[in-house]
Amino acid sequence: MNDRPSEWDKYLLGSVLFISLLIGGGTASGLYTDTLIEVAAIVSAAAVFSQAPGQRSPHSVFWLLIFAVALAVLQLVPLPAAIFSGLRPELLLGDPWVGDTRFRFISVGVGRTIECLLNLVAAAAFFLAVLRLRVEQVNALLPFFFMGVICNGLAGAIQYSFSDDVAIIGLLPFTINAGLFANVNHFSALLFVSIPFVVYFGLFRGHLLSGSFGLIVLLLLLLAAGSRAGVLLGLAITVLSVVFLSARSRTSGLSILAIFVGLSIYSIGAWTKLDADVIDPAFGRGEFARTTIDGIKDNWATGVGFGNFQKAYQIYEREGMIFKQYVNHAHNDYLEIAFEGGVPAVVLMTGYFVLLLAALAKVRRDPFQKAAFLSVSFLLIHSLVDYPLRTEALVMTFAYMNAIIFHKGFAERLSHNNGELIEIDHNGDKLFVPIGTSS
Repeated sequence: MNDRPSEWDKYLLGSVLFISLLIGGGTASGLYTDTLIEVAAIVSAAAVFSQAPGQRSPHSVFWLLIFAVALAVLQLVPLPAAIFSGLRPELLLGDPWVGDTRFRFISVGVGRTIECLLNLVAAAAFFLAVLRLRVEQVNALLPFFFMGVICNGLAGAIQYSFSDDVAIIGLLPFTINAGLFANVNHFSALLFVSIPFVVYFGLFRGHLLSGSFGLIVLLLLLLAAGSRAGVLLGLAITVLSVVFLSARSRTSGLSILAIFVGLSIYSIGAWTKLDADVIDPAFGRGEFARTTIDGIKDNWATGVGFGNFQKAYQIYEREGMIFKQYVNHAHNDYLEIAFEGGVPAVVLMTGYFVLLLAALAKVRRDPFQKAAFLSVSFLLIHSLVDYPLRTEALVMTFAYMNAIIFHKGFAERLSHNNGELIEIDHNGDKLFVPIGTSS
């Protein structure tokens, strides 16, 4: 008789993660590929929740997600028009409810807000479903993530081997410009958030050689992609990954020294890449931020509705800054969310940051969770100068990494093993046992 627990939920969620990395690299609205990913994530999560109760979700995180969904739903509820008197400019009053001007929506574009709500629900469902998995199953989702990164890396390598600006048209409903992404910065984000897991794989899974090779390939791809933020963040996250994760591994000091020598050589190439380009032209992120802040001041109470940045931004754009190329995002996700969601969205963002910092004290003893914490932190840093979480590929990656951080099973495993960290693969085999010294 086979007493092994079922593994179908791991393969189901892993397939969603892998597919999102293959077809979820677009940034435009209304992409059918994004809808497919969202439906797959919701259906897969529902299947996982239909089974016997698994690992419990942290209550604080669960309620934060409930409030986030409730805020998006509130923007779709018709409210008395008198509420908006003095709260926002006349030009940004929401659409009337079925032609009745006595009731209006918070959102100035209901369709875009519904699209954002579906995205949020899908990511939240996937996150909560991963939280229900056993610890070894959460670890076993990593190969699905690696497969997606490898496919993107191969696509990027092929593109850069032919030309600096090769684009693939017709394969997906968006133009592929880097890897399998429409945006080279988002392709770079996927590369650098995978670095902590590659370092973890090399130091703690006994694959130092293959891990080192993977790290070298990732850094070379970052240089080839040419994203300034990607190059800088890739260098920083590699150094921090080696420093923080090597403290608990059995890798020799010579190996760590060799990695740092390689990083020093990489930093020379990174500096050359930065020196060759202008950091911020007049029509750049600084101007986007100033204009967005003007919009936040006029709509601080309710926001303009999630997904409506582009429509509302145009009202605040200076005449001298209007060109053929239009501004589709603030290139600062925090300002954009504040513009779209108002004070309630800022409160929710603050709550998430508090929970994330509180989780740091709990994850510092597990290298897998520490790797996820580094990846999430650098993705959040990248969001200061770009909008990586506006793509399904990185949204699902973000959800998976947060599930690793907030999963209760890792702490329970440590307590059951008297502080000794035991790595177990999906077959139940013990891989590595470092005796518990806290880093």
